[in-house]
Amino acid sequence: MATSSAKSVHDFTVKDAKGNDINLGDYKGKVLLIVNVASQCGLTNSNYTELSQLYEKYKQKGLEILAFPCNQFGAQEPGSNEQIQEFVCTRFKAEFPVFDKVDVNGDKADPLYKYLKSSKGGLFGDNIKWNFSKFLIDKEGKVVDRYAPTTSPLSIEKDLLKLLDA
Repeated sequence: MATSSAKSVHDFTVKDAKGNDINLGDYKGKVLLIVNVASQCGLTNSNYTELSQLYEKYKQKGLEILAFPCNQFGAQEPGSNEQIQEFVCTRFKAEFPVFDKVDVNGDKADPLYKYLKSSKGGLFGDNIKWNFSKFLIDKEGKVVDRYAPTTSPLSIEKDLLKLLDA
């Protein structure tokens, strides 16, 4: 769907790691944390560990974490979708969905990311600056907040709780 006509994250369809279409409308009523991830980044261990902790703690209360691998920052996500999935599931026991590798910036940026960036610009403009930029989405699919790559997922917990309890 074109970014300009999208009214919420729920208007998008994305590909999962196996290439299947996933309608984000299926997540209506859930609080989402959308993150661009990488396997070889200095932020990988802390982010995946804390994202897994948040997911484990709040998935029953309506939290979904949607991870989108991206190789645009220092070529730190060079693997195939299969390798990425293996890494995330084996090393971090992550249970949240990891989607198809995407571009988050530039002409080939995924439409979902174009929408996210236009909804919540960053400190230095709209572009995503690095791996593990995070977007918090409410139950209606609206972008509520954007967090820097260095923002610890656990530090977002209070913001998540406000939306989960809403």
